[in-house]
Amino acid sequence: MELTILLYVLVGFVAQMIDGALGMAYGVSSNTFLLSLGIPPAAASASVHMAEVVTTGISGFSHWRLGNVDWKLVRRLLIPGVIGGVAGAYLLTSIDGNILKPYIAAYLLFMGGVIIYKAFTMQPRNKPDEYHGPRISWLGLLGGFCDAIGGGGWGPVVTSTLVARGKYARTTIGSVNFSEFFVTFSESVVFVFTLSLSDYWQIILGLLIGGAIAAPLAARMTRNLPLKTLMIMVGVLIILLSIRTIFLALR
Repeated sequence: MELTILLYVLVGFVAQMIDGALGMAYGVSSNTFLLSLGIPPAAASASVHMAEVVTTGISGFSHWRLGNVDWKLVRRLLIPGVIGGVAGAYLLTSIDGNILKPYIAAYLLFMGGVIIYKAFTMQPRNKPDEYHGPRISWLGLLGGFCDAIGGGGWGPVVTSTLVARGKYARTTIGSVNFSEFFVTFSESVVFVFTLSLSDYWQIILGLLIGGAIAAPLAARMTRNLPLKTLMIMVGVLIILLSIRTIFLALR
């Protein structure tokens, strides 16, 4: 295996460990790396999502087996997320997705601060929240759109917002990860029909192998981490990634 593919394997492994454990940032972290190599935004996003079809499937299955999935929450997120993802993927093939990144990053920066604040001030839920209102469906729509446009963002947009509202962190992360497979698959179908991905097979293969190895390990990590620790880690991660995104966009 060439050194280049091994590098993509490492990126995929680290990104999936973050995503599976915290419910976010596989696409954001891996897409940032690909863009730094000069790969066009649409091709980078397409490569990440093609790899994520497998990794999110494994991650979602692992969360289901560990009891981290709230089916009521999945029903609210899944279909709107797919619609938003398809719309965003189609739009990305026509315009530069980097235009929207600073605005998404500013929102996430704020949400990261809210999550850290709530980690220290609120009483975390010790059991799943049974009520999921219709506004969650609009959040899924936005999350799917941002995910396709920015090469990643389903987890940061959806998970951060739900956790900041006081949703039970463990089942929120598991449910968002489970729904992400269907969102990612729908986006990948659009990219396959609108882009030529034959030149990027090394990227896709490397990310896929690394992510597949990490996915079950990350799901188990989510189950064992204390809720407060999870919330702080999510908040810090969002803030750091958002600051980096804003900095790169404004240079």
